Amino acid sequence: MKVVLETGGKQYYVEEGTVIYVEKIDAPEGSIVTLPNVLMANGVSGRPYLTSVKVSAKVLKQGKAKKIKVYKYVQKNNYHKTQGHRQPYTKLEITKIENI
Repeated sequence: MKVVLETGGKQYYVEEGTVIYVEKIDAPEGSIVTLPNVLMANGVSGRPYLTSVKVSAKVLKQGKAKKIKVYKYVQKNNYHKTQGHRQPYTKLEITKIENI
């Protein structure tokens, strides 16, 4: 079964065994999390979510993405500002998709 699920404000098209990187979820590595916001399953969509489909995923890793540099500059005002940012993520493996 293939589903479209929503987490962290983004949508992912997944099936069992798919590995995805999502916005950080507070769960320890190795634990099982349930992703409740399923938008579509096998072409059947919900309004706004399907309540009859349950998606379980295993947390493989908690980490941070590569650092990006943010540089701000205003000409003629001697303004320079440099910042760095590393976005946290959670690596998930979809283990089970089931109809309730």
